[in-house]
Amino acid sequence: MSKDEILTRVRAAMAELFELDPADITPDAHLIDDLDLDSIDAIDMAARLQELTGRRVPEDALKAIRTIADVVDLVHAELALRTADGASMKRLA
Repeated sequence: MSKDEILTRVRAAMAELFELDPADITPDAHLIDDLDLDSIDAIDMAARLQELTGRRVPEDALKAIRTIADVVDLVHAELALRTADGASMKRLA
């Protein structure tokens, strides 16, 4: 999945979860300063990221997220790991 496709999915998820205007959900939008998300919202976002990636997102990675671009990069990396893990599992079978 490309980063543009991920951004589209993240934008839709964030708009739905937090009742945000999709136009405000840009790569450089800061989650706290621009989108007014708080720590409770972060928990909801973590759950949604796990749904998007099919993986438990490491707590350290979640703590490093500041912008929508960070979210997109994290999802992209987690999907790459999932693909690599799947390929490894197929080789073992």
